[in-house]
Amino acid sequence: MLEVREISVNYGERTVLGNVTLDLRDGEIIGLLGANGAGKTTLIKALNGTLSASKGKVNIDGRSIAGMSRREIAKNIAVVAQENETRFPVTVLEFVLSGRFVHGNAFGWETETDVDFANKALADCDLAGFEMRLMNHLSGGERQRVVLARALAAGAKILLLDEPTANLDLAHQAMMFRLVRRRCEECRCSAIVITHDLNLAAEFADEIIMLKDGRIAAKGAPTEVLTAENIKGVFGVNVLLDENPASGNVRVTSVY
Repeated sequence: MLEVREISVNYGERTVLGNVTLDLRDGEIIGLLGANGAGKTTLIKALNGTLSASKGKVNIDGRSIAGMSRREIAKNIAVVAQENETRFPVTVLEFVLSGRFVHGNAFGWETETDVDFANKALADCDLAGFEMRLMNHLSGGERQRVVLARALAAGAKILLLDEPTANLDLAHQAMMFRLVRRRCEECRCSAIVITHDLNLAAEFADEIIMLKDGRIAAKGAPTEVLTAENIKGVFGVNVLLDENPASGNVRVTSVY
């Protein structure tokens, strides 16, 4: 379990994340929502230790990440950042295999197990046949799916996904969320997913956290959090709420 207690992040005298507390349990998906600049990406970076918290603590199974090496953190937490800096001339398979570094294998000396993990991750992300294609020849959406495949190949039990559906078409947006859901259910992994799509969050998240100005504005089950009042307060838009006829979950429609 990922346990976060009252973490804050300051940039100089400015507090960009204030007193955030959450628990990410095994098998659970948390949808992280908020307007641009609300502190979502800052929170993700603080959770995997790439950004130091000004105060508070982050524990994995009772151990503070402050006492872990970068390799140990990476064995437990895999990050899918917003698609960037992947436009270099390595093959898709090489890029995905790089996620296996945390298991101690030098690049170019991958084991059969590493290759099996990579190929399965590629197949899960609808990328079978892409192995020898170069990263800098892919579309933005294809690169984003490769980045997810790399995270899956790493075998970490916690996934932190920062707008993973950016650049994806509708079919692959749903595929990505279904894949994360299935992985959490089958492997007792867990995930925090930043998304701007409230309806996808309503369908796939067990819990939703809304951030505003670096602080938690609402937290709870999708039906509790996705209210007209909360959405107006966080995003500044009016919405209509009804029930998705296919799933029975809450459905959000903006009113223009």
